[in-house]
Amino acid sequence: MSTPVTFLSRAEALIGTHEASAVASGARVFNDRRSMAVGEFPAMDDMRDRARRVRLHALTHLDRLLGRFADELEAVGGHVHWAADADEANKIVTRILTETRSRRIVKSKSMVSEEIRLNHHLEGLGLEVVETDLGEFIAQLAGDAPSHIIAPVMHMTRQDIGRLFAEKLGSAYTEDPLQLNLIARKHLRRVFLAADAGISGVNMAIASSGSVVLVTNEGNGRLTTTAPRVHVALMGMERIVSDWGDAAIVLETLARSATGQRLSVYTNVITGPRRVDDPDGPEELHVIVIDNGRSSVLAGPTAEILACIRCGACLNVCPVFRTAGGHAYGTVYSGPVGSVLTPGLEGMEPWWELAYASTLCGACEEVCPVRIRIPDLLLELRRQAASEGRLPGWLERGMQRYAKTVTDPPRWERAKRWASRLSGPLSSRGWLRRLPGPARGWTRWRDLPRPARESFHDWWRSRDET
Repeated sequence: MSTPVTFLSRAEALIGTHEASAVASGARVFNDRRSMAVGEFPAMDDMRDRARRVRLHALTHLDRLLGRFADELEAVGGHVHWAADADEANKIVTRILTETRSRRIVKSKSMVSEEIRLNHHLEGLGLEVVETDLGEFIAQLAGDAPSHIIAPVMHMTRQDIGRLFAEKLGSAYTEDPLQLNLIARKHLRRVFLAADAGISGVNMAIASSGSVVLVTNEGNGRLTTTAPRVHVALMGMERIVSDWGDAAIVLETLARSATGQRLSVYTNVITGPRRVDDPDGPEELHVIVIDNGRSSVLAGPTAEILACIRCGACLNVCPVFRTAGGHAYGTVYSGPVGSVLTPGLEGMEPWWELAYASTLCGACEEVCPVRIRIPDLLLELRRQAASEGRLPGWLERGMQRYAKTVTDPPRWERAKRWASRLSGPLSSRGWLRRLPGPARGWTRWRDLPRPARESFHDWWRSRDET
């Protein structure tokens, strides 16, 4: 897949569907909540500046912070493992589960586990793996993939979920959200109590104490990390801050940007396995620090994307995401952040096209809690794609001719006159509703104003003459 058709074909199949409508509605709700939460917090702009400094400092000193985190965690009885790529990470998880004789696994929400396709790997070994985040649990039951960083089944309605639970769990059909939650809770409680191991992600690691922080709005995170006798935490290597002061700044911006809350319902801090006098907690804690392409991103021109705190605000405000939905991107990380991160982690082929899945309106940078310059990063990837000769020939030739025309005033004047004349037979009441060739992709979804019969310059000249 070496042309923008890949993203466009998925998007065209989704635009206007029930799924895309559900995504648009959900994104609008999150965006409205964020606006209210930010509006009632006058210090938000200052906090965003501080959060940006915290995250960029962590990226600059990543080697030192990771080393200290490992030392501190091992000092309190935890184990730290280092994985260069997805294959090594999956092998480490397998080895831990084998050595601890763990066959029933519960999982809290983890995007990095989706990234390395951990479930697929473990199920291939005959292990039982159950997602316990409500959205991820629903997606797993449906055999579907998450469509949003923080709301995995934003593309589904409560009616969809009611039918799914009736089919897969044998419950009576209901579309009442409270009842659907109770059905899932009753089912998952038995799973938690029978689990041998729990696998979670890591929102932040604290270098100064060796702690890992999990931020959730459901109690499944705490059950996953305390009920089973083994806890495995999967951590993208950039997910670290220096100390608790830095962590507090990130937490101040995270919930407001993600769900419009002052603070998430559960902020879980885990520092080592269970002590002798602890009433609960795992007997073993393993943290797997995963690179999987992050070192290459860190060394390149889009390194700033690693400052992302995974709030999802850029997805909720993006007009492309809100129109096509997360599944159109074809990757774990969707929306503006995914359009930059995925080509960095997995390579430009075939993901270079995602840099073009943007209007460059700048809304993503405007809402980002750490002010990542996403439009600039997208332009950098576009420059890279063009320099590598990845653009379709017709597009590259067309842009070259366009640049030559608009920089030559007499030629540009002639082109406008010809455009006005030629568009006449294609227009209806001043609008172009169906264009031929590559332009048909635009008029399939929207109308285009017909070029004016008289340009502004022509009108101005005629005004002077009179």
